[in-house]
Amino acid sequence: MIDPIHVKVLSLVFNPAVKSRRAKNLLEAMGWNEVDILTARYLADLRECSRGYARYRVVERIQVDAFPVKEDGFRYDGNEFMGMMHRGRGFHKADQVDYRQILEDYQIVEKVRTEGIDEVWMFGPPYAGFFESRMAGSGAFFCNAPPLKHGEDTPRRFIIMGFNYERGVGEMLESFGHRAEAIMRQVYRDRLGEDNLWERFTRHEKTHPERSEVGTVHYAPNSVADYDWGNPRRVLSRCRTWESYPDLSGEPAWVDSREWGGGDMRMHHLWWLRHIPRTSGENNGVSNNWWEYLIDPCRV
Repeated sequence: MIDPIHVKVLSLVFNPAVKSRRAKNLLEAMGWNEVDILTARYLADLRECSRGYARYRVVERIQVDAFPVKEDGFRYDGNEFMGMMHRGRGFHKADQVDYRQILEDYQIVEKVRTEGIDEVWMFGPPYAGFFESRMAGSGAFFCNAPPLKHGEDTPRRFIIMGFNYERGVGEMLESFGHRAEAIMRQVYRDRLGEDNLWERFTRHEKTHPERSEVGTVHYAPNSVADYDWGNPRRVLSRCRTWESYPDLSGEPAWVDSREWGGGDMRMHHLWWLRHIPRTSGENNGVSNNWWEYLIDPCRV
């Protein structure tokens, strides 16, 4: 029996006011997804595919009536931004958001230290300048983005997720999946050959003909290109053996896209995440519950 892990989340929602007869803010004016609905579905999906292990809870939600500031000091105006979206051009070229300013403006490092905040989720529109995930704190390492140096004196690592509320839960799961890929590469960084079980987990037909396993976030076992989750061709794969981890002695089976949702992004990502091991014990010094690394980077 593995006890669940409880994660306290700070949610920052950047949703600037606009002058519109139809709406008060950018999200309403553009008809994009409600953040609370996205959050609820994302929480439920992670809990389900981790078999109850990942218990996220938003303990503080801050609604920000502005765009986040860019690293060069630029900040969008809500109505000007709507015009750019309708025209499809004119966006600020230096896109990167100023993470240092965000940490300072919302006392995030202090909240991690004193209030037990484990993770930060930022929601914003397209061109907000967020990385999908970025790690901060003492000993932070690459997590689908360079480690954030500001806040290094924080005694533990924490992850800042960046979500686009124009998109859906499938894209949120993709961001989590890339975070998982980066963290597991770090876990297995010193393991070579067949001892590197993460390398084995991610094999797919394009890189390992007739030896595919679960694949990656972008590549299903039979994919021939990025995002090719709906490819109907059948391949021989050992993806099902991972359901019995750490026993990987099962025989390969013929599979196709029906196995992971027939091309649906969210269904593929849920299928992929369900195959990440979550059992007791350890194997060659690595926990058999890989989810503990994905949720708490301090355990890496």
